[in-house]
Amino acid sequence: MSTPPSSAPINAANDVTPEPTPVQWADIVQQLGAEIAGPLSAALEQIQNLATTGQIDRRGLRLLRRSVDDARTAGMLGQQLARLASGRLRLNRERQHLTQMLRSVLAQRSRETQARGVQVRQSLKPVEIWADGALLFALLNALMDWALANTHSSVDLRLDLTPWPVKARLSCRFAHRSLELLGDDIDPRDPSPGLDSLAWRLLEQTAITMGVLPLREQESGITLLTLEFNQLAPDEAPSPDSTHARLEAEAERMGGNSRPLAGCQLLILSANRELRAEAQAAVRQMGMLVDMVGNVVEADQFCREGLPHVLLFDAALTSEPLLQLIAGIRRDAPDFSFVEMFDGEHRTQLSTATSDGVARISRRHLPDALPSLLMFELGRGA
Repeated sequence: MSTPPSSAPINAANDVTPEPTPVQWADIVQQLGAEIAGPLSAALEQIQNLATTGQIDRRGLRLLRRSVDDARTAGMLGQQLARLASGRLRLNRERQHLTQMLRSVLAQRSRETQARGVQVRQSLKPVEIWADGALLFALLNALMDWALANTHSSVDLRLDLTPWPVKARLSCRFAHRSLELLGDDIDPRDPSPGLDSLAWRLLEQTAITMGVLPLREQESGITLLTLEFNQLAPDEAPSPDSTHARLEAEAERMGGNSRPLAGCQLLILSANRELRAEAQAAVRQMGMLVDMVGNVVEADQFCREGLPHVLLFDAALTSEPLLQLIAGIRRDAPDFSFVEMFDGEHRTQLSTATSDGVARISRRHLPDALPSLLMFELGRGA
């Protein structure tokens, strides 16, 4: 069992171990129950008030929605933690451009950061590492989830290399207390419940699963998290696999993986209720968070509140508003994944094989081909 270096600050949040102990997992399960039960209790109170009075004002409706969203988010985090705890993960270490993937994640979440009024400042050197692409993508998203939920200021991201021994070091710095309180006489070791949430647990356990050292420091209302990646990629890049081989590799990897896309968000756009249900059933075993809308207006509103990871849309809804939605998303997130569904015959196509960068699939191929297609599309930027 490895131990933290002696120079680690005493207010670091975690002792880094190769894997969590049963006691740690028990604590995580207890915390999961609390973070689901709390919002659901608040939602139940709102529902009881509605049943009693027959009325609910806009504020009450907003609180009800937020409570349900909070419980849903906690359930999603629990799903991802369960995947890490399953022991069935197959890490497929490949050459990953860490800088490009981080920029892609930031671009994809630009609408969310703008809506929150949070500025993300970047100082990123080009770095390539050996890592599992899906897990690295999950780690970077977990980092942003945790930082955005806790910052009272901007979020500063810095990626560089240590001099010796050479490692990639990603640091994330933000104020976890209001800027007006930073000058007050507050014990820097005072607990901050938001910093120790399930979002932190997921971030920490994902890093540990990858063999990445997470070191968290808190001082005077400022949080600094440093992630150290030991396995840098050599200068020689391996030759790329063929598309066919890569799809087969993704399918094989999915077969030995427990809920391989747990935590990734899929938005299904179709006016056809049966088609929506078939698409949802096709990805049920992948652990994705699935949302469904029936028209382009609803899809546009959904994406304004926060982009999903992939949009699966019905070809029957192709129109100028849909094309404008796709163009707007691409401006914010150039690597965003789109998949078009056809009710009639259509051969399955990857986004790399189409002129407009949209993957395509027929309705009858959803059960057997959609999971592998999504695995490829969500991993192609890795």
